[in-house]
Amino acid sequence: MSRPALPFALLLLPLSISLALPTLADTDATADQNSSIELEPTYIEGSLGNALGETEGYRASHSNVATKTSMPLLETSQSVSVVTRKQMDDQGAQSVAQALRYTPGLMSSPYGATGRYDYVAMRGITDGSVDNLYLDGQKLLGDSATYSSLQVDSYFIERIDILKGPSSVLYGRSLPGGLVAMTSKKPGYDSHRQLQLSYGSHDYKQAAFDIGAPLDEGRRVNYRLVGVARDAANQVDDIKSERFALMPSLSIDFTQDTRLTLLAMLQHDPEGGYHGGLPADGTVTSRNGQRISRSFFEGDKDHEKFERHQYMLGYQLEHRFNDVVSARQNFRYLDSRVESEQVYQYGYVANTDDLDRYYTGADETLHAWSVDNQLQFEFATGELSHTLVTGLDYQRRKTKVAYYAAYNLAPINPFTGAEGAGAPVFYHQYDEARFLEQTGLYMQDLISMGNWRLSLGARQDWVDIDFDQTLGAVGDQSDDVRTDQFSGRIGLLYAFDNGLSPYASFSQSFNPNATGAYNETPSGTQITLLDPTEGEQIEVGLKFQRPGTQNLYTIALFDLTQSNLANKDSGETFYRSVGEVSSRGVELEARFKPIEPVNVLASYTWMDVEYSKDFTGAAEANNRGNTPIAVAKNMASLWADYSFTSGPLASLQLGAGARYFGKSWADAENTLRLPSHTLFDASVGYDLSQLGATGVGLRVNLNNLTDESYVAACNSLSQCYYGDERNIMATLTYDF
Repeated sequence: MSRPALPFALLLLPLSISLALPTLADTDATADQNSSIELEPTYIEGSLGNALGETEGYRASHSNVATKTSMPLLETSQSVSVVTRKQMDDQGAQSVAQALRYTPGLMSSPYGATGRYDYVAMRGITDGSVDNLYLDGQKLLGDSATYSSLQVDSYFIERIDILKGPSSVLYGRSLPGGLVAMTSKKPGYDSHRQLQLSYGSHDYKQAAFDIGAPLDEGRRVNYRLVGVARDAANQVDDIKSERFALMPSLSIDFTQDTRLTLLAMLQHDPEGGYHGGLPADGTVTSRNGQRISRSFFEGDKDHEKFERHQYMLGYQLEHRFNDVVSARQNFRYLDSRVESEQVYQYGYVANTDDLDRYYTGADETLHAWSVDNQLQFEFATGELSHTLVTGLDYQRRKTKVAYYAAYNLAPINPFTGAEGAGAPVFYHQYDEARFLEQTGLYMQDLISMGNWRLSLGARQDWVDIDFDQTLGAVGDQSDDVRTDQFSGRIGLLYAFDNGLSPYASFSQSFNPNATGAYNETPSGTQITLLDPTEGEQIEVGLKFQRPGTQNLYTIALFDLTQSNLANKDSGETFYRSVGEVSSRGVELEARFKPIEPVNVLASYTWMDVEYSKDFTGAAEANNRGNTPIAVAKNMASLWADYSFTSGPLASLQLGAGARYFGKSWADAENTLRLPSHTLFDASVGYDLSQLGATGVGLRVNLNNLTDESYVAACNSLSQCYYGDERNIMATLTYDF
């Protein structure tokens, strides 16, 4: 199939660099003048300054996730939560998903105790993918319809900004529940070195390091190198996870107006950990008076494999022309290779306690790259102050997959572990090639007049998706969809002088259906791609930050709809874009220090989520009015820590938290409820400098203290997922 010519977004790549070249050419001429100036870490402000603002403990002052430019959280007319590095360290987060456990409005464990991907379901909206993850402002271009979804180690992350609600106006295709924006550790202007060793439950062993320093006396060239090596077993028998990863980066300040940051990540996961499920009968409920153990492995250790190689290369180029105009360009290329095998269960063999088992295998390659070009203008028109951001971005992704299957696998008894008779026959199932290309043109104007803050945004996207399948059971298939999509956003906020900021906003999103639907036609079975899903949200809220503090209290009420979900209409045998989910709710969040040695995080979420338009099969199976899986009406969390600053306990830090997840449904038909569960966590930290070991700190984290046995979620009655059992982790850190 012929490809369209690459869009003119690519032409901006050399253009943006050439714009900076006249400035770079003057570097030598100005070097002598500047060589005697001692540069401070925050000497470059504006577009080249710290767009993320300051963080103190668990609290952040600014974020750029909602506007792509630095904006105080108090003046952002959309719900944004920030997880800082200190919070991740204190709570012992071993993954990005774990780092989000105390964030309102989301569930970060819809697949239970798996650590292979960072699943996040936001505001009751999820498609079972990890398509809402971003790194350094750009989408992680994995393929959610395959196993080639990427993961970034949590040790590489400086902070995580969570933007709630539709966000396509700045980011293009995205899920309407929101997005998770990770910021990687980058070079600073001061030297630092950190070594870290961890050991915990299930023989978890990790060694990590984080070093960085200037490479010249003027601190114009700075580097950072972060690395992780990990080996661990699992609460499930015969399962391991391994990781070896490096993240090098280099920043160059050519002048006070031009900065280039080079970024890379190399990661090899020889073992991907557990990623299976068990039937509801035996986990959620007992089967013949028995429960399946959390350690039971339903697969086959001789055919259990998940080996992932991924690397990323990119840069961030920033240039300020004058006090009015600045430019930014972010570029990333990524490559992923995955080899996987898995034997999995799919319900009981009739009239027995044996689980029927199937096999899937895949060899996958993914190549993708993206570029985001931005121009920012800061100016005034009368009494109105404007920050105008215009952008042109481009994404391109290609995935090739060879799928394998098997039949005649031996069943297994989950209560005794005994296997039945079977002689599996393996075969090459089919090959698939998938291509996605997106070009987006966007504009956003942030307008200030006195205490008023108005944000206006508009975007036009052009998306091309191609799908080719060969050697399949229904013959060779192909389809392509080209979509033109408009997205908009408007927000209004009033910042009272006393720290109160009421706001209201409307936003839209879209996300292409990249998977094929099997349709029965008079000429036979055809695989076609469906229309993109679309999202719309109205949000009103109130934020409060007492002047002179960073304590932030927020309440947000939202009404969100996702339409064009793929489903079968009543009486039909083929898929159409007929489904719709409506999500309404309220989120409350508080991040504050009641007294200086104490940090407190508190949140509560109430959601009413239902299929507002949905048909599945026969009329009696109509799911309209039902609640989707992995959605609880009530969620709450509380975390507090206390640091002793004097006396015999000086340098001791104690933390404790609780996470509540209310009742949810195990299936879309709402025939079986999952009970609610409450999990308790704790941490103890001590700075060994008090004992003469300068720079050495020890922390012990305990999760699920009461060893609550619970099913985190199900995606059907045949696939349910146990949550993490009680685990303990000790971490020794040496900063020097």
